Amino acid sequence: MTSEASEAEAEAPAGATSGGAPADGGSTPREAGWLYPVARAFLSPVFKLTWPVTVEGLEHVPFDGPAIFCPNHVSVLDSFFLPLVLPRRITYVGKSEYMDSWKTKYVFPAIGMIPIDRGGGSAGERALSAAARVLARNEFFGIYPEGTRSRDGVLHKGHTGPVRLAMRSGAPLIPVGLIGTRDVQPPDARFPKPRVPVTVRIGPPIDASKQAHADDRLALRQIIDEVMYEIRELSGQEYRDTYATKKAEDIPSRTAGVITVDGPTPESDESARTTNGHGGGDPSGGSSSDGPRRSSADALRST
Repeated sequence: MTSEASEAEAEAPAGATSGGAPADGGSTPREAGWLYPVARAFLSPVFKLTWPVTVEGLEHVPFDGPAIFCPNHVSVLDSFFLPLVLPRRITYVGKSEYMDSWKTKYVFPAIGMIPIDRGGGSAGERALSAAARVLARNEFFGIYPEGTRSRDGVLHKGHTGPVRLAMRSGAPLIPVGLIGTRDVQPPDARFPKPRVPVTVRIGPPIDASKQAHADDRLALRQIIDEVMYEIRELSGQEYRDTYATKKAEDIPSRTAGVITVDGPTPESDESARTTNGHGGGDPSGGSSSDGPRRSSADALRST
């Protein structure tokens, strides 16, 4: 899928109702989530009876239109707690390895997970194109900016993919802090612990669609830093200026389509450090086209 094709997918006219109907009147088949209403009706009371859930910031959830929710990711159950407290359907991306297990192969897509091949290729292209179609239907989309679950429990550096998707679709980025889910099911735990309190904190939307061009790496880094700063404020986590992934893979734009991540090359890494406030350069992280912009990188690193 070329970058032009993905951009066309992401910028498809919305025209859906507040209920999230497809923009074409319903003729577009849904890639995932065909059992979402049933799963929500069954799991919602089970989860709320098993774990005391507190929700803060529901006033920041849009009544209609698309939105990209960006939570921290510390537990395998994170993808369940946020959907159960939202008033509207949300679709997540998840690693394609879930499709290899009989326990999750059918359940996860049925409740709204789009499998994504993190190694790229045609499977990844289809998933990324599907993400754009979710937003084109005026629905909610969820993606973890850290790219994977944080096994050490700290908040890691965010990838710029959610910002690129927001710029192409016009959907706002909504930071979310999940608290207590790691205590419910720590890494490598076989079963969750009952009666552990969980808090879901939803922050104000961040509009990235008009702040910069999708090819401006400096602006992309500044905006995702702002998102990560807000997630840290909501979750109370320690921030670590390293990727949670073992290696920040460089996904070419022609392959990744909508969602890309920062490249691991020394040149690009040094450029990011010297232009976004992580190292030398302009500490304000200013953009020459729009004047100085506030970057959260310094605030994140100073705590």
